[in-house]
Amino acid sequence: MIDRIPSAVEKCSLFVAFTFLSLLSACGPNAPATPASPPLPAVTVARPIAKEVVEWDEYTGRLEAVETVEVRARVSGYLTKINFKDGAKVKKGDLLYVIDPRQYQAEVDRTMAEVTRLEARLELAKNDLARAERLIKTRAISEQDYDTRSKGVSAAGAELRSAKAALETAKLNLEFTQLRAPINGRISRTLKTVGNLVNGGNNSGDATLLTTIVSTDPIYVYIDADEQAVLKYRRLSREGLRESARHGPIPMELELADEKNFPHKGVTDFVEPRLDPTTGTVRARGVFSNENDQLSPGFFVRVRIHGSGTYPALLISDVAIGVDQEKKFVLVVNSDDMVEYRVVKPGPIVEGLRVIQEGLKPDDWIIVNGLQRVQPGLKVSPEKIDMASLAKGPDSNAAAPGNEKSQPQKKEDGAH
Repeated sequence: MIDRIPSAVEKCSLFVAFTFLSLLSACGPNAPATPASPPLPAVTVARPIAKEVVEWDEYTGRLEAVETVEVRARVSGYLTKINFKDGAKVKKGDLLYVIDPRQYQAEVDRTMAEVTRLEARLELAKNDLARAERLIKTRAISEQDYDTRSKGVSAAGAELRSAKAALETAKLNLEFTQLRAPINGRISRTLKTVGNLVNGGNNSGDATLLTTIVSTDPIYVYIDADEQAVLKYRRLSREGLRESARHGPIPMELELADEKNFPHKGVTDFVEPRLDPTTGTVRARGVFSNENDQLSPGFFVRVRIHGSGTYPALLISDVAIGVDQEKKFVLVVNSDDMVEYRVVKPGPIVEGLRVIQEGLKPDDWIIVNGLQRVQPGLKVSPEKIDMASLAKGPDSNAAAPGNEKSQPQKKEDGAH
């Protein structure tokens, strides 16, 4: 018997039946589950801080002592005593050096004796004049004798005054054999040791330099502001937006090379009345308390002063700012948890956060962590934090937006 070849209709019926059985098998208890949707990208968001701020301009300054005194010999002689330790603190009036006083003591004794002799001579001349006054009334002496005795009193008085002046000079020279600290401060090393002959000289240039004393508290700092900065300060002062250092003290803050947050507080107390044409700058001076003796003359320091008036601002962390070619941007999460792209105009760093001059609103939620995982138009899962927790403090060295080392990784153009 010849087998019959299935027709095309029969083949189609068999295919449909096989497919139906396969579908029934897939719906059974061992059927694989439908794949779940991927989780939303997690990001951290924070709102900008709205507050009144003032900008600071920073300068490099140098510390200088308020008072600097060169201790020089005022009389000549041999040093017999040094009464301080090199580099120690001294107080005004402390004994520093002793020069051999014997010859000066002898001069004092001699001039004192001379004063005593002339006092006796003056007394005798006065007695002679008194007798002459009685005798002239009876014509017992001539007018010439009377005049002689009268002038003798004047001459004796002049000699006595001269002797007393010499005595004062001798006493001063004796006093100058003891060199005392003229100010409070820190003393340098001694330049002459005991046994050396020192010269008092007739002027300070000839006098032997023995050591130097510098005051320590308070202390000055000098800064140089360029012409553009000075013009800005004067314009702000005219507009009433910033105080002027020419009209009174303004706040000034300082930090040493190993310090942060500008811990030293002071004020300006002097501004040069003219610009230095060789440097194009105006020199200003600040004064700082130095009770703990941390500031020393000669140190280079960082100084900052008010660079603007107070104004309202929005502050965000630099980590939230990205760079897209020439633009600075942030990513914002809206009320539907969708990412939006915002172009912003950054300003200076204030209290460790970046001032945003344009492009943001106070109620915007800005992505501060996870920028590399998202792009505009994508839905995300935001976690909210406080923007203040990202502040780095006024000592932050964060670069301005655009510095790749301090900015989030730049997004590819295609991501936007």
